[in-house]
Amino acid sequence: METTTEKNTATFTHLSALTQYFIPFGNYIFPIILWTSKKESSEFVDHHGKQVLNFQLSLLLYSLVLILIAVPTFLITLFRNVPLEAVINDHDFVFRNFNFEGNIGMLTVGLVAVLIFGLLKVAEFFLIIYASIKTSNGEKYNYPITIPFIK
Repeated sequence: METTTEKNTATFTHLSALTQYFIPFGNYIFPIILWTSKKESSEFVDHHGKQVLNFQLSLLLYSLVLILIAVPTFLITLFRNVPLEAVINDHDFVFRNFNFEGNIGMLTVGLVAVLIFGLLKVAEFFLIIYASIKTSNGEKYNYPITIPFIK
């Protein structure tokens, strides 16, 4: 049976991932600090610390893949419609006759990647809250769509 201190530490380990909204890389720094301080003395905290870090690393990987899809897609679509001579000679970025029909496939791929990224960030917020509630009740929680980087 987990003690109240172990439950609280594990819960705060999950909640510390929300510091990403205030401090850059806080979603990695604070869970690592909390996890490493108590991982040797509590299997419960060790399990949840690994879960938080694996979830955050998985989301980082998914986000990077989505960015690598969306950004080049939009850049290719954008620069396909701007003549290179106009950019080099005149520094003129005038879009003349932007053809949505000819670019609908590329734009769709880019917009789907952005939409999935947004849904991933919303799901992340609610999953962190849900994991914190489960952990505070003394349950072992495993995040969905998580790659086990740390075993």
